[in-house]
Amino acid sequence: MVLDVGCGNGKYVSRIRAHRPDLTVVGMDISAGILAGLAQPVVVADAAALPAADGCAAALLAMHMLYHVDDLNTTLSEIARVLGPGGTFIASTNARDDKKELDDLWASAAADVLGTDQGPPRISLSNRFALDDAPDRLQPYFTEIRVLELNGMITVTEPEPVIAHLASYRTWADSAGVPFNATLERAHQRLHELITRKGAFHIHCRGGILLCTRR
Repeated sequence: MVLDVGCGNGKYVSRIRAHRPDLTVVGMDISAGILAGLAQPVVVADAAALPAADGCAAALLAMHMLYHVDDLNTTLSEIARVLGPGGTFIASTNARDDKKELDDLWASAAADVLGTDQGPPRISLSNRFALDDAPDRLQPYFTEIRVLELNGMITVTEPEPVIAHLASYRTWADSAGVPFNATLERAHQRLHELITRKGAFHIHCRGGILLCTRR
């Protein structure tokens, strides 16, 4: 059996089922609503208290979700518990400098609006389980931890897609005291000027997959 914990809309569940129809693949997520369109078997579950028997799974996925959990150690203990001896754990996350150019753009625009030398850095959820130190966080529970880095670059030649992404910063900006609309407008101006001058805006992506074996 394969468990996909925090499966969301089931992208990985659907692909594994299509490529390996011989496997039983169970999607798990804390949100019942997001599981509604996914074929059974699916289970509403908290990653820190998985409704699964000890050693029942041969493999378990946690793709871009471990930085969302409140208690990482409890969650990792649960994952190790439900994996059988020698079972495979696959996780993915971002590095701390993933898409750093977006954060620099926002911080610079916020600094302009606030009249300061440097704007407040954006709070990145993925830093709670960053690729940089993920192996150390996993080591107490798993062996043979391998890191497969997945690096890339996004080239943008018009501001709108980037500004649409920055619009998702609103909740963080409000809590940090950053004037959201003015900062978004200033980011658009800065980005337009940069693209006009250089022809493109380059965003470097740094993430990776961790392949682990249960102790």
